[in-house]
Amino acid sequence: MYLLAEDYPDRPAGETFQMLLDRPEILRMPGAHNGMSALQAKSAGFDALYLSGAAMSASMALPDLGILTIEDVCGFIRQIWRASGLPILVDGDTGYGEALNVMHMVRAFEEAGAAAVQIEDQILPKKCGHLNDKRLANVDDMAAKIAAARKARRHLRIVARTDAAASEGIEGAIARAQRYIEAGADAIFPEALENHDAFRTFASRVKVPLLANMTEFGRTPHTTAKSFEDMGFKMVIWPVSSLRVANKAQDALYRHIASEGGTGGMLDQMQTRAELYELIGLNDFEALDRSLVASLVPETPK
Repeated sequence: MYLLAEDYPDRPAGETFQMLLDRPEILRMPGAHNGMSALQAKSAGFDALYLSGAAMSASMALPDLGILTIEDVCGFIRQIWRASGLPILVDGDTGYGEALNVMHMVRAFEEAGAAAVQIEDQILPKKCGHLNDKRLANVDDMAAKIAAARKARRHLRIVARTDAAASEGIEGAIARAQRYIEAGADAIFPEALENHDAFRTFASRVKVPLLANMTEFGRTPHTTAKSFEDMGFKMVIWPVSSLRVANKAQDALYRHIASEGGTGGMLDQMQTRAELYELIGLNDFEALDRSLVASLVPETPK
């Protein structure tokens, strides 16, 4: 978290995001659903993050059906940006309404710290892109949302997602992508492609940066970042992976406490107090306030 003015990034987040896109290698963006996961991703060496609507919803014990509000999402953006300072591609679902709502979303997300926003061509109630029976917006209505986002943005990059492959086929998805590019999209996200031939076809026909979604338990086969790069894609996300791992670990912990009456058997699976304090920079914060004495990690009783 930034407390000193000189620590803040010296350029708008969207411009930093574009600089990363302009590099020859694929931009790898793991999902981060809170400040801690953002810090851990940064510590692992990632240069940008993805904020998933599914992960935000699930972390609030809600389904991914377009229930979240703009202000809900801005709270996540602020937390993750302040924790990491990394450019964030934010899932904007369907734009929270029509053109004026999309413009409001763009302004709000920029002010919260977002670098890029993803808008999809479903209608509400929307679904996870890898589920059945998704209902698509009229292509002109979606293009109008993209154009509105373009008019409202100062630096935010606009990623248009199309869910059309499932119902309109790869040709339909490509046609929609071209229309969205004409409306002002900076990049295209073809959701739920089911094989590598579809990814290659899309990349051969759509000549803007493309994003691949490597979500688990979905329609896309497991594929590495390098393979997506070789197929012509410029970005890859792992949107809900961190949340899935964290939830599985928490479930194991709670069941262990319930059955054993304590956490003793789980200590080797925990982040230690020293590791936590180092990651969040406890002593660095204390050094900024001379009234605080540096904290020492207590010795663990034997």
